[in-house]
Amino acid sequence: MAMDSLMELYVDELKDLYNAENQLMKALPKMAKKATAPELRRAFQDHLEQTKGHVDRLEKIFKGLGEKPTGKTCKAMKGLVEEGKEVIDEDGDDSVLDAALIGAAQRVEHYEMAGYGVVRTFASLLGENAAVAILQRTLDEEGAADKKLTGLAESIINVEASNATENGSAKRNGKKSSRSR
Repeated sequence: MAMDSLMELYVDELKDLYNAENQLMKALPKMAKKATAPELRRAFQDHLEQTKGHVDRLEKIFKGLGEKPTGKTCKAMKGLVEEGKEVIDEDGDDSVLDAALIGAAQRVEHYEMAGYGVVRTFASLLGENAAVAILQRTLDEEGAADKKLTGLAESIINVEASNATENGSAKRNGKKSSRSR
């Protein structure tokens, strides 16, 4: 695709985000299933529902532009999802793995916040005011999801992970965690 105008770049970036959100919709249920802390599992499930809304909003923007949302693979999200899959495939202490899941999820959130900030700015410059409001709403939700993950990490998950020891921790090989479920 030729990048001869800001509009072409804007559409290309929107396609990238659309693909990223669709990849995330496939990854979040797996992350929720792996999470052992109920609060973290709920956060992933809640963000899955938000992500579905993000996809719907992007489709609305594409419709307004007369464009199709498909045709681009977000390589960055593909890599971030792959890193998350590595955590999902790991064995170890429940709280340490939950901390790793939060790290993977926050990398995704920061990537999405950067992407939505970029396209919101492009939309503003292009006079796409309805899209600006839609993109800002999504950007706000991504920021709130990141803050929620930070709160869980700082108040529960990372605290428990810091108490894990190599020999005395609750492993996924059948030993119970001290965490209430």
